[in-house]
Amino acid sequence: MWIDRILLPTAEEHLEGGKAVILTGPRQVGKTTLLEKITARYPGKLLWMDCDEPDTRQRLANATSTELKAWIGDAGLVVIDEAQRVKNIGLTLKLFTDKIRSLQLLVTGSSSLDLANEINEPLTGRKWEFILLPISTEEMLRHHGETPERRLLSHRMIYGMYPEIINRPGKEEALLRQLSSSYLYKDIFTFHDVRKPEVIEKLLQSLALQIGSEVNYHELAQLTGTDQATIQRYLNLLEKAFVVFRLPAFSRNVRNELKKSRKVYFYDNGIRNAIINSFKPVDLRTDAGALWENFLVSERTKWLANHQYFANRYFWRTTQQQEIDYLEEKNGILSAFEFKWNATAQVSFPKTFLNAYDNAETAVITPGNYLDFIAPGFVS
Repeated sequence: MWIDRILLPTAEEHLEGGKAVILTGPRQVGKTTLLEKITARYPGKLLWMDCDEPDTRQRLANATSTELKAWIGDAGLVVIDEAQRVKNIGLTLKLFTDKIRSLQLLVTGSSSLDLANEINEPLTGRKWEFILLPISTEEMLRHHGETPERRLLSHRMIYGMYPEIINRPGKEEALLRQLSSSYLYKDIFTFHDVRKPEVIEKLLQSLALQIGSEVNYHELAQLTGTDQATIQRYLNLLEKAFVVFRLPAFSRNVRNELKKSRKVYFYDNGIRNAIINSFKPVDLRTDAGALWENFLVSERTKWLANHQYFANRYFWRTTQQQEIDYLEEKNGILSAFEFKWNATAQVSFPKTFLNAYDNAETAVITPGNYLDFIAPGFVS
């Protein structure tokens, strides 16, 4: 079952000669399917290069502009799938955009690992970059409406939003166990010198057990039996593989605000639950509040990425343990959000924060109003 992706028309609109459209994101989120949808509507001749094929990788890695021109012939659109597998891909893409300026170039990578490292400098000013994440709540609202999606909220919190999970009901646990194994982040092992893969597994388990909490690198190092430098390096790799992401602490006016702390979230609740092997229903869980927070922050992350809405994102906490779950800052406007799975819970924003940031907008997000936060502007 195809579920319309919000990025589809955006990627199509940015296809133009002289610039590459770069589409990155986790494995198994539908990047190749999105390419197929785009190319099916392309009126001209196209050439598809699958970099899982060894001979394709070899030709792309060392090609001159003359060889590239001969290879593509009269194709107007070239698709390069799984481009992170090609050595020196940034220089090859630069040759495409510089020497064949009428060409439309569409490139995907299952992570931002070496792809990002190699394209940034060679393709400065020559690329559009987009991130495709697991299916969003907004996309499901567009697909089957508000009522069915509201009914599935608890299911989403447990099993997440990967396309295969949505499309194969009844097999969620087996699929998530397979996906959350090294397959999801195998690019880390393929492209980087990871000498202790077991440390990554322990690190992910530790992070999964403390979503919504501040990350302490020293504590993580002790839990995983390694050092802080290794923890930070592996965290960076897990971010580039789109398994987790970090939020920094907001610090501006209050002397005792935390400045260097980080929170870590998973891009998908189902992956998080598979890592700790816990698929109990929400009403039987002690971590329902943490699941709710991870779900909301990850869904908001999808909405921002899908709509190219760029905002600074934080959490707020003081040394006295006053805290606010999530903040966004856009064009000088600060918005603060508290997340409560229990809609009847009493919530008050700390006076310290309100006094220091008296122009900040505040909201409490519950199951009653969550769609306004993760799918703003949606009309059923």
